[in-house]
Amino acid sequence: MIDGPLASEEARRASLQALWTFPSILASAFVVAWGAEAAQFYVSQGLALALLAWIQVLPEFAVEAVIAWHRNIPLMTANFTGAIRLLTGLGWPMIWAVYALSRRGAPGEARTIRLDEEHAAEVVGLVPPLLYFGWIIVKGTLDCWDAAVLLLLYAGYLAVLNRIPPREHEDVEDLARVPLAVIRLPAGPRRLAILGLFAVGALVLYLTAHPFLNSMIGLATLLGVSQFVFVQWMAPFLSEFPEFTSTFNWARGRGKAGLALMNMVSSNINQWTVLAAMIPIVYSLSLGRLSAVPLAEHRVELLLTLLQSALGVVLLSNFNFQAHEALGLLGLWLAQFLVPHWREEVTVPYAAWLAVELVSMAWRRDRLRAFVVFPTLWHLAARRRPRSGC
Repeated sequence: MIDGPLASEEARRASLQALWTFPSILASAFVVAWGAEAAQFYVSQGLALALLAWIQVLPEFAVEAVIAWHRNIPLMTANFTGAIRLLTGLGWPMIWAVYALSRRGAPGEARTIRLDEEHAAEVVGLVPPLLYFGWIIVKGTLDCWDAAVLLLLYAGYLAVLNRIPPREHEDVEDLARVPLAVIRLPAGPRRLAILGLFAVGALVLYLTAHPFLNSMIGLATLLGVSQFVFVQWMAPFLSEFPEFTSTFNWARGRGKAGLALMNMVSSNINQWTVLAAMIPIVYSLSLGRLSAVPLAEHRVELLLTLLQSALGVVLLSNFNFQAHEALGLLGLWLAQFLVPHWREEVTVPYAAWLAVELVSMAWRRDRLRAFVVFPTLWHLAARRRPRSGC
């Protein structure tokens, strides 16, 4: 049951399930992530990063699907918004911190993460879903027509990635032990091992997602913590922990900090599109008819998440991610994490910071450089693509 508060004895029993559900969700997330890291070497290079980012957050999708099936709109919103804000507010700054610490002793300028111009695709790719979600917030519902639009936006993003010249793959030596061992297998066993990792991870997710939610609600009840707040941060943290691990590993070596950051940006994009699109679809299947998810009561939560992501787009648009930007994002995330009822208050500094960055375009010509580079990148990609002959 995840539809309301639990009685004390029921809450105690449910909370005890955390002894196996929390490790199981974490283990399934790692297994799926290992499979994704190995599989990225056998798909189109231009789509490798998007594929890796999508599969890494598959546990997040499983948890959200269970909540949507039970039509618990507050927890549905909590998990969705918490996942996005955790990536941007904690994940991005931690990538910068790992990168900066790994370059201890280097000049201060060296502690700025610099992106390649081809990363304009990911930065600009966040804009369409954010603009469309502005409309969703205004109308206060999320329906299957919205889902279709969001899925089309994600398909368009993948098409753009496929069109742009691919970035270099992650070096094999950078892989964790398990995917590295899989990569080194002969072709036949390697394919079976990759499929096996996905199958095992998916099975554990299927068996664990529902009791995992029950255990979180039980723990929240026993601890006297809001279910909304507990689900908002605990579920995404456990399901996204493997992604944090792999991106932090990239950030500390071989000049991969930009790639690590773009991996998380790709995750942001698929959560604003595919994850959001899944919600009304599962919600309608549970009801047995097409139905819109009412979100009017959660406009502040969604607006806060939207402003954070919009600010993130602007900060990355000059292809630099600097110390004050990382620390600012972390500080604002910590404020809402430590004092959950500050949601409305925290929207103000996000909006003010975003406004300052946009106004600064008047004297900072490179502030939105990604939007200038993107059309050029697109046209160059069109010329480089081989034309099919008869």
